[in-house]
Amino acid sequence: MELPRGTVYLALAMLALAATVNCSCLCLNNKHVVNCTSISSTCRCTSFGSNVTVDCGTLSSKCLLMKAEIYRKNSGRSIRPQHAIRDNDGIYDPECDDNGNFKAKQCNGTDTCWCVNSAGVRRTDKGGKDIKCDEVVRTSWISMEMKHSGTENDLDKPSLESEIREQLSQRYKLNKNHITATYEKPFVFIELRQNATEKSATDVDIVDVAYYFEKDIKGDPLIVGPRLTLDSSTGPLQSNDVIIYYIDDKAPEFTMQHLNPGIIAVIVIIILAIVAGILVLVFTRRKKGKYEKAEVKEMNEMHRELNS
Repeated sequence: MELPRGTVYLALAMLALAATVNCSCLCLNNKHVVNCTSISSTCRCTSFGSNVTVDCGTLSSKCLLMKAEIYRKNSGRSIRPQHAIRDNDGIYDPECDDNGNFKAKQCNGTDTCWCVNSAGVRRTDKGGKDIKCDEVVRTSWISMEMKHSGTENDLDKPSLESEIREQLSQRYKLNKNHITATYEKPFVFIELRQNATEKSATDVDIVDVAYYFEKDIKGDPLIVGPRLTLDSSTGPLQSNDVIIYYIDDKAPEFTMQHLNPGIIAVIVIIILAIVAGILVLVFTRRKKGKYEKAEVKEMNEMHRELNS
């Protein structure tokens, strides 16, 4: 027998409440917190694995969320659902500043370090602890791509795009002016754009929105309560993966060391093909030159025989 939807949501909320430690309020926008206290009708909690206080009335920073996930994995308390897709995007134990933002240099507790953008994504080659990272370059544009399944019917493109913008705005509290949605069957493309001048102190950051969205799509939501459903005219879109691209205010600083073996192999093959082509051309011209010299020699001998 299927339980009423309201009963399921209540059960989820009670489980989240039971999982917190010494909490007098429920943090609806971050389930990875402890020691929650209600101050002036605002729930404030300590992010798991750090001493940073978060405001539960808005999204928590991606840096704190990653740190909480790593901390709980290392302590043996997994927060990943059994059937969720494994996150292979290079998660690490980040260094966060007092505001919960990524520090410019990250080392993952090792002697190997690198520079990151405001999304915590590596934007330089890896180096030693002496690597210099002068600033946290802001990520002002995030492009997300996902492929849906479960419907063969053509969807109402304008209606779906509008619905996606509305749902993302309501769930993550991001102004719709920063959201663009484009549907090209069977793909949904979502772009988040937010310049530093467009973000006030109380606005959510598109970096955090993208992380929350990725967790929702992969079946590991950070928000307590109803899950995200991207509705269409034929029902909710079914998707369990999303590809995210980060575009910074400044170009990344990768060198050839950053190229993966596949790309390097392609470059080597192209170079070898060019060299082989040059060698074939040289040998062909030499052979042609020898043939022309032999032909001239034979013609001269024929002329001498005729004149004799």
